[in-house]
Amino acid sequence: MDLSIYKATPSKPLASYPTIPLKAVDEKTAKKALKRSRKALAAFQEKMYAHDKYAVLVCIQGMDTAGKDSLIREVFEDFNVRGVKQHSFKTPTPKELSHGYLWRHYIALPSKGSFGIFNRTHYENVLVTRVHPEYILNENLPTISTVDDIDEDFWKMRFEQINNFEKELSQNGTVIFKFFLNLSKEEQKNRLLRRLELPEKNWKFSPGDLKERALWPQYMNAYEQAIQHTTTDHAPWHILPADDKPMARLIACEIMRKQLEKMEDVQFPQLDPEVVANLETFKTILKDE
Repeated sequence: MDLSIYKATPSKPLASYPTIPLKAVDEKTAKKALKRSRKALAAFQEKMYAHDKYAVLVCIQGMDTAGKDSLIREVFEDFNVRGVKQHSFKTPTPKELSHGYLWRHYIALPSKGSFGIFNRTHYENVLVTRVHPEYILNENLPTISTVDDIDEDFWKMRFEQINNFEKELSQNGTVIFKFFLNLSKEEQKNRLLRRLELPEKNWKFSPGDLKERALWPQYMNAYEQAIQHTTTDHAPWHILPADDKPMARLIACEIMRKQLEKMEDVQFPQLDPEVVANLETFKTILKDE
């Protein structure tokens, strides 16, 4: 599988990325391949936990119904629970608004040896807020009094701040993966209809989903700007074809597995020579209890 085709570049328009995989396999084959890939990924995490020098941050963004929750559930199914933690960032609380907008993301970062998953991420601060700039007023910023004060320079400043945030993480041992689940508007319509038609899915539907759907062009523009300004060597974006959920999950898992397995320095630590020399003695002590 050529995974390089899903890596974002600063000059490529978002609309040019496919929402359906160019070379897809059937669902059964994709699920089998994912099972193998996620087991290898979980095995790497166990080794990384013992090595205790790196962390992994997985950032997942996408429109409603893009498949963020199911991707997380399927890709990380084989992980030891101690090695992975998910955070889903909702509307900021008053306490969070009393700090800089990145504060709540800093305190949720994974510790060394662990995977952290941001389901909706620090990018909400240049996505939802760009479509609804009035939300910025809740941050009580010294230079922003009205929506008219929020110009292009403001968004460029935020992109620079986010790039600096991610660069700092990378320089201190956090490997960053950023995935945008690229869903077509037609497929979102189909998935929203299923939510309405299936009683067991009704609880997922909110009338607000339709209001946000009406702003699709504004969201696509916000995503394009964010991706183009923040895809970097140390924290690249990958654009997943989200109309095909099994393939999107497999592609995400394979991107992570292949990159992480290149980190040859991640190994289980060596036992102290004195301990190694006495392993048989320790076994005898235990057997003779």
